[in-house]
Amino acid sequence: MATDSTLSLADFLKVLPRNTRLIGLDLGTKTIGLALSDLGRGIASPMETIRRKKFTIDAEQLLSICARQEVGGVVLGLPLNMDGTEGPRAQATRAFARNLAPKSDLPITLWDERLSTSAVTRTLLEADSSRAKRAEVVDKMAAAYILQGFLDRLGHMSAAGRPTFDDPPEAG
Repeated sequence: MATDSTLSLADFLKVLPRNTRLIGLDLGTKTIGLALSDLGRGIASPMETIRRKKFTIDAEQLLSICARQEVGGVVLGLPLNMDGTEGPRAQATRAFARNLAPKSDLPITLWDERLSTSAVTRTLLEADSSRAKRAEVVDKMAAAYILQGFLDRLGHMSAAGRPTFDDPPEAG
């Protein structure tokens, strides 16, 4: 369900500029994990982790990165409860989106991020990554997991013949 500051998937795709990247965010209380798509919007790569300070500082840093990387849209992980309801973390994520929206023209959409951090942590454990190394990379890897899920959904839509951002507009 979209709010006034976030867009539904369909509306997000309508306003998304061509030939731009997407940035995926894993919003935590202490950090923001960032991931970036390729220009073809098929592959998400972990990028960096921002140590949170104050919202204004965090937003400026994030928007500076978006400008440098030619980002056309923001995919913000929404931490839903396992039963699909929204708890305090989801409300904080929506508040972040509401506060970010007036600072930028970038469209923002939310993507269900349930179990993203757990999946990434499990993968890092299977790779025998040390606790220190896991702590260092888990946020940006979770952001990549979130963004890749979003990109995969777009790929399935395209394969099913549904319009995506790469399809030309229909002739009237």
